[in-house]
Amino acid sequence: MAKEFKRYLVTSALPYANGPVHIGHLAGVYIPSDIYTRYLRLKGCDVISVCGSDEHGVPITIKARKEGVSPQQIVDRYHELIRKSFEGLGMSFDIYSRTSSKTHAETASAFFRKLYDEGKFIEKTSMQYYDEEAQTFLADRYIVGTCPKCGNDRAYGDQCEKCGSTLSPDELIDPHSAVSGSVPVKRETKHWYLPLDQYEGFLREWILEGHREWKSNVYGQCKSWLDGGLQPRAVSRDLDWGIPVPVEGAEGKVLYVWFDAPIGYISATKDLTPDWEKYWKSEDTKMVHFIGKDNIVFHCIVFPSMLKAHGGYILPENVPANEFLNLEGDKISTSRNWAVWLHEYLEEFLGKEDVLRYVLCANAPETKDNDFTWKDFQARNNNELVAILGNFVNRALVLTKKYYDGRVPACGELTGYDRETIAEVAAVKASLEANIEHYRFREALKDAMNISRIGNKYLADTEPWKVVKTDPERVKTILNVALQITANTAIAIEPFMPFSSAKILKMLAVDKFGWERLGAMDLVPDGHAIGEPELLFEKIEDDVIQRQLDKLAATKAANQAAEAAQHVEPQKDTIQFDDFQKMDIRVSTILAAEKVAKTKKLLKLTVDTGIDKREIVSGIAEHFTPEELVGKQVLVLVNLAPRELKGILSKGMILMAEDASGKLRLLQPGDTTNNGAVVG
Repeated sequence: MAKEFKRYLVTSALPYANGPVHIGHLAGVYIPSDIYTRYLRLKGCDVISVCGSDEHGVPITIKARKEGVSPQQIVDRYHELIRKSFEGLGMSFDIYSRTSSKTHAETASAFFRKLYDEGKFIEKTSMQYYDEEAQTFLADRYIVGTCPKCGNDRAYGDQCEKCGSTLSPDELIDPHSAVSGSVPVKRETKHWYLPLDQYEGFLREWILEGHREWKSNVYGQCKSWLDGGLQPRAVSRDLDWGIPVPVEGAEGKVLYVWFDAPIGYISATKDLTPDWEKYWKSEDTKMVHFIGKDNIVFHCIVFPSMLKAHGGYILPENVPANEFLNLEGDKISTSRNWAVWLHEYLEEFLGKEDVLRYVLCANAPETKDNDFTWKDFQARNNNELVAILGNFVNRALVLTKKYYDGRVPACGELTGYDRETIAEVAAVKASLEANIEHYRFREALKDAMNISRIGNKYLADTEPWKVVKTDPERVKTILNVALQITANTAIAIEPFMPFSSAKILKMLAVDKFGWERLGAMDLVPDGHAIGEPELLFEKIEDDVIQRQLDKLAATKAANQAAEAAQHVEPQKDTIQFDDFQKMDIRVSTILAAEKVAKTKKLLKLTVDTGIDKREIVSGIAEHFTPEELVGKQVLVLVNLAPRELKGILSKGMILMAEDASGKLRLLQPGDTTNNGAVVG
């Protein structure tokens, strides 16, 4: 039997204050968290929801260095932007705190000091990368090189953003400092480590035996980490930005961000209420962490080990982590600006906060990575929110206004069909509750929308606009039932679409209902005067979506140009002028071209060099068809030593260049020139 809890503590992953929030963050963490919290509030539960900016990460110092400002300026700017963005989307955190606060510094320092004083850490001296030019130790993120797994030459010392692999700086090929660009050296440094291996037994029992109900992606990742064997993990770093390690001999060292950040949940609760301990130290409290999959190890392995080592704190009952959301078939990337930023969306789609909430929940990456596309966004708005939810609510209210001057008609005798419809509405509640309480928010949203689907079908089947001509008394009952379904819709959608729920209640001119009233058919009393009907949602036209697609296309083009600049081949060894003089490059015309049998890449070209007519074999068949080459003037290195390819003697080389997309381009004279003209 499931344990009953007196109160709930809901935490949401602290976003880094080095940039805005995007739709991947929302779908993975914040919308699920808000749905769950709003549901509990509607039920009348004692629940608090805490979040805040994570302001001590290495990405913040990297951002500050790039912009030539202080880390504090960076976090002040983005903390406020993120806070306002969350507020604009209706995130109902009880507190949105920050890890640069005095309370947090005191809480994190005291937490570390208790573990230190009790001998829970181990001290280790190790060799770490050091930038001699910048005179600083380099955190993993400050080391850039080539990924050994996919060849990306901009991989970080902790992760390759291209292939997603977790890395260590020692695995990088040709590592260099992101600070100065110089090649780092290794120097000795001392740090404190949390011996996670000592907590393996506790974690196995707590997770693998005690929480088999966790989502498969979370449980599976935890099991994989535990089966692989845990290793001590550093809790300090050589940095000048963060909370200083509170022990003697630790000058120039700060608490590592993964140690300091989750303590931010505790310090935020302290700032929220003097009764913070009942949420963190009472077994009657259910704590739930909402995070993305990249944070599973920290919230399921590391933070629980910290809490266990400290003692006195409860552990999370569930960690319903989501997978990743992609954008138009490509991985969302802050560094490449490949994202839909929340603050920009709120500016460009005024009044459509709930559309984004709806689409991101309906397409949430709950069990696997999912893809956001602007066409799907448009289709869900037009075909579901407008055509189903908005259409039903509008018809029920407009017909009441039209036939009864906006007064709720009395419900007469119910037909069998009326009773079936009412029973269908009431039956939604159990499924909706079960899905929310088991963190199946996509299914829960379908349940909530089902109420308006039931209402739409009810009006379509009963046809009050026709029946009013022959049986006006019957129409009173139909519209009474429709208005009760409308009020039920407002309750059911509130956790998902709070702005739309409030709008329905305003049009009905009624106060907000508690969750216990869901399924009731006496929510709007007979004779009650409703407010003015207005459209709940508006159709989104193609040109609006095209503007967003054009914006992404411009971003992709800019990224390709930047990537091309990054991949320009370095200058080759210096040659003397005499070496260049040995190269004989001539303007030539391609007279004939054909594919070389049994090959994919080779073309046999017959060219007129002005000196002679000769054959050249070129590996360009994947870039050009034979037909488009015939008649073109090109540049040919004519004195290259002949080479036999597939039985054909190739006498020369066509000069080509590769553009940013990898497409080969012919190097051609600007104007038609006589064959044999020398280039030099």
